[in-house]
Amino acid sequence: MNTKKWQAKQIKDNSVDRIAVYFENSKELISRIKTIEGAQWSQQNKVWHLPDTEENRKRFKLAPSSNNLLSEEGIVQIEKFKHWLRSKRYSESTLKTYSEALKSFLIFCNTKAIKDINNDDVIGYNNEYILKNNLSSSYQNQVVNAIKLFFRIIKDSTIEIAKIHRPKREKVLPNVLSKEEVKAILEAHRNLKHKTMLSLIYSCGLRCGELLALKPVHIDSKRNIVLLKNAKGKKDRIVPLSPKILEMLREYYKMYKPQIYLFEGQTTGMPYDARSLQLILKQAIKKVGITKPVTLHWLRHSYATHLLESGTDLRYIQELLGHNSSKTTEIYTHVSTKSLQQIKSPFDDL
Repeated sequence: MNTKKWQAKQIKDNSVDRIAVYFENSKELISRIKTIEGAQWSQQNKVWHLPDTEENRKRFKLAPSSNNLLSEEGIVQIEKFKHWLRSKRYSESTLKTYSEALKSFLIFCNTKAIKDINNDDVIGYNNEYILKNNLSSSYQNQVVNAIKLFFRIIKDSTIEIAKIHRPKREKVLPNVLSKEEVKAILEAHRNLKHKTMLSLIYSCGLRCGELLALKPVHIDSKRNIVLLKNAKGKKDRIVPLSPKILEMLREYYKMYKPQIYLFEGQTTGMPYDARSLQLILKQAIKKVGITKPVTLHWLRHSYATHLLESGTDLRYIQELLGHNSSKTTEIYTHVSTKSLQQIKSPFDDL
């Protein structure tokens, strides 16, 4: 965060320690703070506030709290945990997510030796930290994953791994745009690089990270496919390449001549920045007057839903998206309007 634009201080919200963040009224800054886990707006105090965590204190250059410090044992064990994860070839992204989640739990239990931590401490953490700070069930699930993995490799432990419960799964439907809205967003930018990046995400159903990891060699123009190397879950997969996108890519390549990555930032040979790509999308939706809180992942959801509505078999969509389970892909059947549009409301017969 650019601390010149932000000021932060510790506050109490319903007896819970929080970090209040003060900044000028700016849509860009508001959208950035919304991306921080657990961010909330206080209508009463007219301020955004965040969980009082070590990570957030570092982010806003606040002094560390004595209650937010890892024990020496915790520091050593987290480093060992990282070493173990690397040996199992977990991605650096997963390694960071799990180690930060575990750190949060061990900080909560910092008055106990790790061997004395038990299942009641997990329940206490869920109630006193996760729920009190209104953190998401997905974050809670990440912590559960980290705790289970960590205590599986701790020899002297009182934790019963099988009895650690997960949060009840939320039935949240994916956000989907109409084809008209997608077209308006993709045509909003005149800049060829910006337009090509957004178009490729939608036309191939890519995750943001998958797009930014692409290299020119991954575009197979003879077979009209895109090769995605080491995608989520360390799985390679191929997706079909639209002829229209191929023409756009050829025009883009001639103009920008990327050296290593297909889409590079200001520094030659370095991949484009994910946050900058999100801002490009925000600019596009602002230009076309869409007020929905669209993210890059909405384009992927829209791709899958539009494929389903056009008659593509769900098994093929699962392969194209790189889902392990068909249950993950089946969620798109709940947002497809093809069948719903054939249902006649009894109101029409009144």
